[in-house]
Amino acid sequence: MQNKNIIGVDLGGTTIKFAIITRDGEILEKWSIPTDISDEGTHITPSIIRSIKDYMEKNDLKATDFLGIGMGSPGTVNKKKGTVIGAYNLNWKTEQPVEEMITGQTGIPLFIDNDANVAALGEKWIGAGNNEPDVVFITLGTGVGGGVITNGELVHGAIGAAGEIGHMTVDKHGYKCTCGKQGCLETVASATGIVRVAKDGAAAFGQETPLKKAILDGEKMNAKKIVDAAKDGDAYGLAVTEEISDYLGLACGNIANLLNPSTIVIGGGVSRAGEFLAERIRKHLAVYAFPTIRESTKIRIAELGNDAGVIGASSLVLTESIHQSNK
Repeated sequence: MQNKNIIGVDLGGTTIKFAIITRDGEILEKWSIPTDISDEGTHITPSIIRSIKDYMEKNDLKATDFLGIGMGSPGTVNKKKGTVIGAYNLNWKTEQPVEEMITGQTGIPLFIDNDANVAALGEKWIGAGNNEPDVVFITLGTGVGGGVITNGELVHGAIGAAGEIGHMTVDKHGYKCTCGKQGCLETVASATGIVRVAKDGAAAFGQETPLKKAILDGEKMNAKKIVDAAKDGDAYGLAVTEEISDYLGLACGNIANLLNPSTIVIGGGVSRAGEFLAERIRKHLAVYAFPTIRESTKIRIAELGNDAGVIGASSLVLTESIHQSNK
């Protein structure tokens, strides 16, 4: 058992990433395939099975050579049943028996959790979380997701939906969210939310700047352009970044007050802004966090990038295997 490696799977809306990972979290090999979401996502699980079996055949490996398969998936994951439902970016509207299919056809035990939870495990284990027991992970991408780890364990909640950090209300009079609520963090701090904030505030900003002009001229805009403009000293870019950082500082302050994590890790595409963003979030966290918590909570930028999902998935296998052997 000590020498057995793990298969990590990170299921995304456009790409499915695979990796062979040691028990120490070292990636030995990785590959990816496109995600085929046609026909209500019915091709997705069979393609995962086929890719794993192809790898095993090419390398003359058996099911018993692996400790398990760890997998992160969008949507609401039922860990006990090994099913996923409501992963709309995969066209999975009905319950998908993922574990039954993958374990049934590969012979390897599958352990599955929500993709943001799994990325949180990766960052906690060998990333910015420094293997500390109390870590919160916030991912800022097309949407805003999160994972909460307390006492070394993922928090799942009553129905497995804990960690929906993107749907914390940060402005009760704010934008309507795709979830149906108003003023969710996702509406302003996701990559698309940042662009929306910048476009909506441009005309009223009292100073002419290159970024403001580009927006008003209808140039194609993304979050990176806005943050890069801020880094270059563009007054409007700085104003937008400050507003976004305030929303994130408010969310992080509330998270810190409630959970008292040692570290809040910021990941996802927006986190590529690095310390430029982190230092601003820290400044606003100090406004919203309880004094003793303010001093003890670190804001750190994620370190694992696109590998967080597959590494976290492999740590899921290790954690679950330990739990099962202790029963």
